[in-house]
Amino acid sequence: MKKNLTFTLLSVFTISTVLFSGCSKSGSASKSVVKNTAELKVYSIIHEEETEALTRLFTKKTGIPVKYLRASTGELVNRVITEKDNPNADVLLGGASSYHIQASKEGALEKYVSPLSKGVPSYALSKDGTWTGFCVLTLGIGINEKRYAEKFPSIPAPKTWEDLLNPAYKGEIVLTNPAASSTAYLFVQNQLQRLGWEKGWEYLLTLAPLVGQFPDSGSAPAKLIGTGEYALGVSYIHAVVKYKSEGFNVVCVAPPQTVGDVDCISIMKNTKNLEAAKKFVDFMLSKEAQELMSSIDFTIPVNPEAKGVEGSVSVESLDLINYDVEKASVQKDEVLNKWTSNVR
Repeated sequence: MKKNLTFTLLSVFTISTVLFSGCSKSGSASKSVVKNTAELKVYSIIHEEETEALTRLFTKKTGIPVKYLRASTGELVNRVITEKDNPNADVLLGGASSYHIQASKEGALEKYVSPLSKGVPSYALSKDGTWTGFCVLTLGIGINEKRYAEKFPSIPAPKTWEDLLNPAYKGEIVLTNPAASSTAYLFVQNQLQRLGWEKGWEYLLTLAPLVGQFPDSGSAPAKLIGTGEYALGVSYIHAVVKYKSEGFNVVCVAPPQTVGDVDCISIMKNTKNLEAAKKFVDFMLSKEAQELMSSIDFTIPVNPEAKGVEGSVSVESLDLINYDVEKASVQKDEVLNKWTSNVR
């Protein structure tokens, strides 16, 4: 991997306190919690289970209580940008790099380079110090083997992105909505960057009519193929591997010329709790935190001292495009407008 590797905003400033009040998961996680310590507020894009486990461990290690709000990438990044002069949270946890670049360009992020980032690969570090990657994200094709065998007994399972364009798959593919999900936007950029602008859009507009559902959450495809509602889905590889480990009848194919990016963490500009936010960034780069996350979600750590859980897919085993995150960020509005105009 190379270096270039619906939630309404109405009354956002008045409702955030109410939303956060129902999401406290770690305030009593440890006897070492320091009284009167300023509470850290986190906007979390990663799954609920991982968010809860990580914030509890952070509180246990630091004594800093945490409240979090879990929502989709597009929803929370829009919040961060809207609230940049008076943020209602301190940290944005999760989301692909292009979204953090977008927030940085809007002046919504604080610069912070953690001392723990020294051993982190260059592709996981922002040029301006406003975000840091904490795990690797890669895309693949998830397949529910039972449903696929029933629906397509004479068609070999797809192995490439082009294989998904088979008209026989109409209604049996699940892909998240790029306007709301960083997973789907990464997929869109995967096709645009590997094929070029014109051929990439030709691919996407051929695929879209075959898709049976465009949910907003990036975790939805793995779940929907896991439960057998769809035969095929575009998903993060680690999400499908997790469902397989839980006994679901699914497999994941990593097509040639897939894309790799990083899940990122950043601090809100004008946060009133900067020191606690810095401690949380340090924590997310630690060996302990990254191995905890991998043990839950089969993610690939960026900390070279951390090991991915057994069964996780290594970066070295994948055929990755030379993903340009800056281009993905610059093109985002244009791409999403074109997608919305032509697809939904």
